[in-house]
Amino acid sequence: MREYLVAGGSELQRWLRREEAAAAGGPTDLEERLCVGANSQAVSAMVLPNATLLEELLEKYMDEDGEWWIAKQRGKRAITDSDMQSILDLHNKLRGQVYPPASNMEYMTWDTELERSAESWAETCLWEHGPASLLPSIGQNLGAHWGRYRPPTFHVQAWYDEVRDFTYPHPHECNPYCPYKCSGPVCTHYTQVVWATSSRIGCAINLCHNMNIWGQIWPKAVYLVCNYSPKGNWWGHAPYKPGRPCSACPPSFGGGCRENLCYREDSERPYSPHEPEEETNEIERQRSKAQDATVQSRPRAHSPSGSTGSDDSEKNEVISTQQMSQIVSCEVRLRDQCKGTTCNRYECPAGCLDSKAKVIGSVHYEMQSSICKAAIHYGILDNEGGWVDVTRQGRKNYFIKSYRNGIQSIGKYQSANSFTVSKVTVQAITCETTVEQLCPFQKPASHCPRVYCPHNCMQANPHYARVIGTRIYSDISSICRAAVHAGVVRNQGGYVDVMPVDKRKVYVASFQNGIYSESLQNPPGSKAFRVFAVV
Repeated sequence: MREYLVAGGSELQRWLRREEAAAAGGPTDLEERLCVGANSQAVSAMVLPNATLLEELLEKYMDEDGEWWIAKQRGKRAITDSDMQSILDLHNKLRGQVYPPASNMEYMTWDTELERSAESWAETCLWEHGPASLLPSIGQNLGAHWGRYRPPTFHVQAWYDEVRDFTYPHPHECNPYCPYKCSGPVCTHYTQVVWATSSRIGCAINLCHNMNIWGQIWPKAVYLVCNYSPKGNWWGHAPYKPGRPCSACPPSFGGGCRENLCYREDSERPYSPHEPEEETNEIERQRSKAQDATVQSRPRAHSPSGSTGSDDSEKNEVISTQQMSQIVSCEVRLRDQCKGTTCNRYECPAGCLDSKAKVIGSVHYEMQSSICKAAIHYGILDNEGGWVDVTRQGRKNYFIKSYRNGIQSIGKYQSANSFTVSKVTVQAITCETTVEQLCPFQKPASHCPRVYCPHNCMQANPHYARVIGTRIYSDISSICRAAVHAGVVRNQGGYVDVMPVDKRKVYVASFQNGIYSESLQNPPGSKAFRVFAVV
């Protein structure tokens, strides 16, 4: 686990003095609570522990020889470029649309030191705020889920949605301290997201095995940690000043305004880490002038080997956004939607119990049945929606009616084509895992779990993680390296959908995204597969 380390004894001593001062009499946070996705649950307020034991802190920042540790260069990242950008974009979008409008809301940027501290905490897989030594200096929101895939922005939106329970304290109510009005279990995730001066964010995602969430063990929890600086949620203060957007921006912004946010031209910078010229606080570092001079809205992530942009052009970059899953409404029937090869995974919306769509059959459903209501009837989904896999089963002589999970299905005593439904699972795999090991093709069809690939599979041993084919791969190929080769994920890893298919006579070699695939003709026995993006 990496930790944020300051360079040199004098900096550490200043940091310790600031920490002691904050612990002794500084302002305190609003009560912090945690939420899982959109379903906030009230728990007892957690007192933020302070770190005043100097001996422990001093030992923490000294090596075996008694020398001060030096901050280490940034290595592999715990969040993909796309997830980083989507989290950042949604924060700025939500911050720009608050009501009442904010006059001093600052444009938020990504901070790699905050990302690093979030990564360190995410790796602990502890469902609590931390570490205690940083909490006096940063804001923090947590989210976790398991089961069907949810993008990280799901949790960001859930944090913001606490606004429904929050009443903004108007200036005339602040005498001198503003009241805190929250009619729900918790509103502090929302207030941190829209805290005007919290202009930097860094997040990390970690897959935690057997994570303890309020006494329940989640076998594979996707854990999101977002750290903010400067921290928000100061007691007695409103999250922002109301008024015409950008009318009360600090002078340092030079009058800049973008999408209702105080904006300076150097806000969007590359996030490659550099040593700071001077330290501003425990997490927030100043960037060098050379770094400030380069502005780009979407920096390219470099490989751990340190390759430059010119190297990327030599990788024959291919990007694929084709998805295996299809988004459907509650009324869509399999007969209407099943066209082409990718008709076996669907995303259903919430609220299908209230739909008037029909379900015909039990266990085996007639093709004119609603996909989503059949999934609820069978028990794969609840009324919140989610992902479902479908397998076409050919003709059945009759279909039996039954009442299950709030849905009455219809019987039909006439031969017709049928389908079955199954749950979409999520599984973390290694760079060496193959479809042959995980979910080999079997007629009429096989369903693979949605897989999560680790980072740095490009660097895996190609003898143990082979890639055979192009677009369609032999099932003895590494799933994750094939996904990188196909452009479905980058080397940072991520979610991938896999479709097993019948064998091919010929697999074609190619060089894509820095990976050489092999050619193969008439392989004995092995089947094939395709990979798809999860967007």
